[in-house]
Amino acid sequence: MSKILFALLILSITACSNKLHQATFVLLPDTQTYAEKFPEVLDAQVAYILKEGKGIDMVLQQGDLTQNNNDKEWEVVKSAFAKLDGKVPYTVLPGNHDMGSVAGKFADVRNTTLYNRYFPISHMSKLPYFGSAFNNEMDNTWYTFNTGKKAWLVVNLEFGPRDTVLQWADKVIALHPDRLVIINTHAYMYSDSTRQNAKDYWRAQGYGIGKDTGTQSVNDGEEIWEKLVKKHPNIRFVFSGHVLNGGVGTLVSINEEGYPVYQMLANYQEGVKGSVKGGNGWLRILKMDFKKGTLTVQTYSPYINEYMTDGAHNFIIKEVVYKTGTGK
Repeated sequence: MSKILFALLILSITACSNKLHQATFVLLPDTQTYAEKFPEVLDAQVAYILKEGKGIDMVLQQGDLTQNNNDKEWEVVKSAFAKLDGKVPYTVLPGNHDMGSVAGKFADVRNTTLYNRYFPISHMSKLPYFGSAFNNEMDNTWYTFNTGKKAWLVVNLEFGPRDTVLQWADKVIALHPDRLVIINTHAYMYSDSTRQNAKDYWRAQGYGIGKDTGTQSVNDGEEIWEKLVKKHPNIRFVFSGHVLNGGVGTLVSINEEGYPVYQMLANYQEGVKGSVKGGNGWLRILKMDFKKGTLTVQTYSPYINEYMTDGAHNFIIKEVVYKTGTGK
């Protein structure tokens, strides 16, 4: 064997070994303004994801796919995400702008008819990693997959998840104790890096659905933490969007078993401080290194081909715990 071939073989083996201990996720929050006004920006995001496809393990979207919950905007969103079908695994979920009695009525009632029409479970369940759904609708779903030696469970929760949904999620997670869990939902954190509680109208309680009672009662971020997240040692991440102001926040909390939970808000839509073109295509790239115990967070726009460099959008978390409560 020549020295060149030997060197290439070593590089190939090293690359494969590194991949066993790494994962890359893309967070794609609130696309609503792109659906309403700037579809070319969403197209640029999808084109980037397709280009980097082999290096992306999962794309997680955080809700508010549309601004006005109408057919025109749903056509834009569906057309964009359909390009990923069978090529790059992705999940979507409904935000407050994706539900309501009529177009423009945001979460006055829990009606996600259009969302489920454009992202029907009959289609989405055939895509990679799909596990199952609550009540056979796409509002609340779970997915399982592996990245190298790590096994994952993603649980998508609706805007202001109901008590009955949190009970369902609790059972799903309990059935997967050996998997690291990501909770992906629309509303959970504020931009001051705290969980939503009784502070203001960002909570689901401030919308029409907040009047529902009993098992249909909605939950804010603090309630999701208390009723679900802190109870499971293998829930490691919670991702959300929804909130404006600075649009970002990061919080690390310790659950009941003594494990850290890394919680992040990322939102770039119209109305966020300094936003251009409804977010200008900013998305989050999370690079995990299980051996080094690091999580590298980058914020990048494929639309303008730039990275955000300030500390709120570009940072590394060290000594990250990539273990479940079972030791895996």
